[in-house]
Amino acid sequence: MAENAKHNYDESKIKTLSSLEHIRLRTGMYIGRIGNGSHPDDGCYVLLKEILDNAVDEFIMGHGKEVHITLDNNRVSVRDFGRGIPLGKVVDCVSKINTGAKYNDEVFQFSVGLNGVGSKAVNALSKWFLVRSHRDGEFVEASFKQGKLKARRAAKPEGTERHLHRVRARSSDFQGNPVSAGARRTSAAAL
Repeated sequence: MAENAKHNYDESKIKTLSSLEHIRLRTGMYIGRIGNGSHPDDGCYVLLKEILDNAVDEFIMGHGKEVHITLDNNRVSVRDFGRGIPLGKVVDCVSKINTGAKYNDEVFQFSVGLNGVGSKAVNALSKWFLVRSHRDGEFVEASFKQGKLKARRAAKPEGTERHLHRVRARSSDFQGNPVSAGARRTSAAAL
């Protein structure tokens, strides 16, 4: 066999990807089919379900009485009224694979999602992602662009707002018609 420099398999061909790079390169491993929003198994719905699962987990365990979901063109907001992510770990919990409290039976006796990937995949595959967690009269908010942290701030809330995720789908991953619906307010019991 003739040697061909284009097909030389050596150490220089081995790559190590960050979690973010892997999620964005191998999207199907995390959300299945990408699709265009026309099928219920399309990735945009899987991403929404990942965030909803976290809110439902809080509700099922008795933390919070309702979940607010707002759909506005290709922007989705999910607000639960649960315990909130511990403030010092907000960024890690939505950006570092295999990070979360669902590995700890003392914190989550039951959970829909258990693999520590859900919100990280949503963050990595979103054009824009914001998370805000409220605890003990304070909050931490972090915003990301395509999974990369752009801003983090901590403050005292002005109202009664609680845990919040806002997501804008990355147009390059979800081609075709954006998902759109009127704003809804949904109790977790109806989920």
